[in-house]
Amino acid sequence: MSSALPGCASLERGAPVPAGRAWEATVLGLANERFYPVHDLKPLEAEFIAAVMRQAHVRGARSPDELPGWQALAISGGGEAGAFGAGLLCGWTEAGTRPDFNLVTGISTGALTAPFAFLGSTRDRELRRVYTDVSAEQILKARNLMVALFGDAMADNAPLFGLISGYVNESMLADVARAYDSGKLLFIATTDLDAQQPVIWNIGAIAKSGHPRSLDTVRRVLLASAAIPGAFPPTMFDVSVGDERYQEMHVDGGTIAQTFLYPSALTVQRRERIAAGKPVLSANAYVIRNGRLDPDWSGVERRTLNIAGRAISTMIATGGYNDVMNIYKDAVRDAIGYNLAFIQRDFDAPLPAPFDPVYMRALFEYAYGKARQGYDWAKKPPGIA
Repeated sequence: MSSALPGCASLERGAPVPAGRAWEATVLGLANERFYPVHDLKPLEAEFIAAVMRQAHVRGARSPDELPGWQALAISGGGEAGAFGAGLLCGWTEAGTRPDFNLVTGISTGALTAPFAFLGSTRDRELRRVYTDVSAEQILKARNLMVALFGDAMADNAPLFGLISGYVNESMLADVARAYDSGKLLFIATTDLDAQQPVIWNIGAIAKSGHPRSLDTVRRVLLASAAIPGAFPPTMFDVSVGDERYQEMHVDGGTIAQTFLYPSALTVQRRERIAAGKPVLSANAYVIRNGRLDPDWSGVERRTLNIAGRAISTMIATGGYNDVMNIYKDAVRDAIGYNLAFIQRDFDAPLPAPFDPVYMRALFEYAYGKARQGYDWAKKPPGIA
């Protein structure tokens, strides 16, 4: 269907999935290709259990209790500020202390970083290029005012799809599949706009499937996760519910949350074991917030657009703080080590325009330098005593 293609000018779309049936729809026909956590956590829980069992098998462990531990990484959205996370990961490699992650999650710009982080330091050179050698023209193409007002976005993200396609290739997909076989999980979040539901895409399972459309699907999931509503067009997915064909509209996962690690209700059994004094698998969570967590003061003109714009930016900033706070609360409750990185006040380079390459290189080097010397991870979100 032509309307499903990135950058397509047509505003036509296929019939949306009927109300209450979103979680029955499938893109590739894989039972575990994605999860609707608000609807049902059992499939996601089964995926985690299966991953732990695969890891135990690969390591020759008689039970999961013999595994060395679980290392998880969550990478937030943040647009051009994704250069912070990229620099931190590359500097972390240089420091020699970067873990081998069992779970990597990403939203928006974090979704673009996540596959590189998931595959480890061998992909650092490519990750650096993505955030230091690109220009705004390689990410978006501005539309004229009439097209923007009567179309589906202010800009065309076809250039970004081309950038994604250059790095997310058959070789990367094969590497992701092998990592999935070893018990690792790579999750990317989008927002199903029709259903108003977060969707967690199981990138490793899609890569492992060998489906002829798996590579295109992964690329489009990454594009969808970074599709800021209004700024970029939504990504359309052709899906099936039984023998019926429909089309879904997906946008930036940050529409619902800017960072995620795992649903709070997923670890009930772990908490029960802790309460009973039984051993649990040791775990550490690392959260990279591609943005600041302190208030950004600015005098606001008494004009409608200025007030509305400032209000929206305030909601986004508050949402980002609440996300890292919620992960912290879950980590404390679940006896998981908590580690937080974010852009601090000592970085004050101005951002003259979205995706400005000079700004992104400066932010990359800022994070790279801190991580290379041994990043001072915060053990609590700011404001927590």
